[in-house]
Amino acid sequence: MAKVAFIGLGVMGFPMAGHLKIKGGHDVTVYNRTGEKAAAWAEKFSGKSAPTPAEAAEGADFVFVCVGNDEDLRSVTSGDSGALHGMKPGSVLVDNTTASAEVARELYAAAKQKGVDFIDAPVSGGQAGAENGVLTVMCGGDEAVYERARPVIEAYARMVGLMGPAGSGQLTKMVNQICIAGLVQGLAEGLHFGKRAGLDIEKVVEVISKGAAGSWQMENRHKTMNAGKYDFGFAVDWMRKDLGIVLAEARRNGAKLPVTAVVDQFYGDVQAMGGNRWDTSSLLARLEK
Repeated sequence: MAKVAFIGLGVMGFPMAGHLKIKGGHDVTVYNRTGEKAAAWAEKFSGKSAPTPAEAAEGADFVFVCVGNDEDLRSVTSGDSGALHGMKPGSVLVDNTTASAEVARELYAAAKQKGVDFIDAPVSGGQAGAENGVLTVMCGGDEAVYERARPVIEAYARMVGLMGPAGSGQLTKMVNQICIAGLVQGLAEGLHFGKRAGLDIEKVVEVISKGAAGSWQMENRHKTMNAGKYDFGFAVDWMRKDLGIVLAEARRNGAKLPVTAVVDQFYGDVQAMGGNRWDTSSLLARLEK
């Protein structure tokens, strides 16, 4: 059992922290910007909460963070009352936020200055993956530190891998989002075409999902997409945030991402339709408006 802090109790962090407490058997203290949510977590999981990230991190062996973006991450780690101010030498900061590779490298250096280790560890699998403890975790950092952190991370994951030095986890998550963006647009266009052609979508998917066109998105989202329901996972606002990070990194490294750039704009159209909180499969709604 380790002493663990978890900072950020959104739709992902709340159940992830719960798995660390219940499945992992760790001593968990949480912090959330909205104190009521931290209190609700502590009551549900018989854990503890703290009024600041620094206080949550005091004495912890591992501090996990899962917040919204780069600036949120800087605030709760190195800002006033940030976790790094309370962490003990030799402890490990594990960042599950989907953020830039740049901020990951920045926090790696800031942690080292305080005698603390750092792993960037963004996750894939959405809210359902977090609730069921089956997330995929892509890590960047030092191998020895990763090997210390991996058994703890496994409490909420089904797949954990070290991708390379600091920032590599975030870069791998960018690859993940690039692949998803193009795939969902292709699925949306296929369903749209099939409906316009007068085909029975269920029969179509039953057949093509067993061939080369099959995907997790097709298996898990085609029914809700066909029904025009888009309240089943990762929100458009968050996908646009992620694709903004991807496209900024591509400008730095020279990668050509024409499809990703177009799909990002399509998600902008969905936002303009009022679909900010719809899930990412709502690209179909744009085609059918």
